[in-house]
Amino acid sequence: MKKLLSILTSVSLAGCSIVGIRSANEPVYQILKDEGQIQVRQYPALVVAETEIGSDYKTSSSEGFQRLAGYIFGKNKTQEKLAMTAPVTQEKASTTLDMTAPVIQQKSAGNWRMAFVLPQEYTMATAPIPLDPAVIIKEIPAKKVAALTYSGSLSEQGIIENATTLTEWLSNQPYKALSQPRSAAYDPPWTLPFLRRNEIHIDIE
Repeated sequence: MKKLLSILTSVSLAGCSIVGIRSANEPVYQILKDEGQIQVRQYPALVVAETEIGSDYKTSSSEGFQRLAGYIFGKNKTQEKLAMTAPVTQEKASTTLDMTAPVIQQKSAGNWRMAFVLPQEYTMATAPIPLDPAVIIKEIPAKKVAALTYSGSLSEQGIIENATTLTEWLSNQPYKALSQPRSAAYDPPWTLPFLRRNEIHIDIE
């Protein structure tokens, strides 16, 4: 029963079917440069629910998702249910503090950080307060992002390989990287791999 509940929760949150039809909203962004697989985008300020898990990629993906799902399904002080948006972002925590993007680069290495973007009508003042102290609400300032889109199963190795591709592309462009690469996932794990939309994001100057 617990496993079934977990699956149903994921289906509801994903807003998408097994064949990859998505209904979850995503942040509105401006495309500044488009080279097919790679885009440069301008994102507005976003409010996110974030958590950090001290474990390997696979375990942290599951634990982080369920923890954040609990928050938007009503595990907050007002018992409010929030709509799911896409993507779900995940990144390895950094050992250094990047002063240009402090909400992204912080805490210690060896952990994974996951975040859900809250619906655009929420602000820091109106977002429900989490009951779980491991979930925090923060605002990410407006920023420019280099994004690489790819399909296939979402895995740590895939993240590394595509992050390398995007980093190499940036090295030949007039942009300066301001963050470590992070994963952005738009589909649940059971979506057919060739229909999945996965992305790597790097904040740039």
